[in-house]
Amino acid sequence: MDEKIMRSLIDKELLANYDASPGFDLEHLEAFKKSSYEMEKQNVKDDAAVRVYEKMIDGPEGAPPVKLRIYEPADRGEGLLPCAMFFHGGGFLFGSVLRQNDMCLRFVKNVGIVVVSVEYRLSPEYKAPAPIEDAYAALVWLDKNGASIGVDSSKIAITGLSAGGGITAALALMTRDRKGPKPVLQIPMYAMLDYRADTYSQKAVTSRKVWCYDYSKIGWREYLEEGREVTCYDSPILAEDLSGLPPVFSFIGTVDPLLDENVEYWNRLIRAGVPVEYHIFPGCYHSFEIAVPESHYAKMAYGLMYSALKRAFGME
Repeated sequence: MDEKIMRSLIDKELLANYDASPGFDLEHLEAFKKSSYEMEKQNVKDDAAVRVYEKMIDGPEGAPPVKLRIYEPADRGEGLLPCAMFFHGGGFLFGSVLRQNDMCLRFVKNVGIVVVSVEYRLSPEYKAPAPIEDAYAALVWLDKNGASIGVDSSKIAITGLSAGGGITAALALMTRDRKGPKPVLQIPMYAMLDYRADTYSQKAVTSRKVWCYDYSKIGWREYLEEGREVTCYDSPILAEDLSGLPPVFSFIGTVDPLLDENVEYWNRLIRAGVPVEYHIFPGCYHSFEIAVPESHYAKMAYGLMYSALKRAFGME
């Protein structure tokens, strides 16, 4: 859409961040991945209320080990705590367990749980289904070994945003189909769900200052191997059977290219009998709660998410 129209649709609290955004230089992906990672390292902030450490676990058969970044309350007692697994964003192309460090800290401090952020493999070096297999390996490990890091394995939620939201939705499908661990909640925030990227909302958001149609096309192109059949574990919107999945909490903004596919997926989940709570925030672009966490709608999104986690874990 025209830039003037785009700016007129954005919530006023988010405009300054939008105007200052350099966007994502995905045409020079290798250089961008390196600079993005350096920025992630620089932006990591310690918090005295949260203990953070990393641990390597076995990856899927024949694959490299998987790194976990683990967050827990610094003053935790002896008992086991619920856990939110977390999958970062980055269009399947970039990002690391450091990327949404602030969100993981917020979960620990505001919900009182352990967070396990998973370092999944990225494209184009690794094509689908590498990331979802890493995610499943981490979930199985946590289910079997949760007590070793102070986690109650009967109270695991799976969460993630953007590409990580797509992995979250795919993981819910995969663990159901493989009769694996049973998460008590899934939170696929503004998830990349549809590899076709041909909805109205995708085509409407064209500004490269935020996640847009062009970035979606590049992300999916690099993620999927040419000639290989695309499955619901790559693109969850393709799933025909959505019954028997964990309850869902999610949210998205009206100026997000992924709006249409998320609303379609949420409504199909409802029709399949899955408990679903979703929220649509006016004037908000992709990752608005990360970009401007103190804005009105970001605070609402975080508060609603904390409440959903507490209810799922029996803490409210």
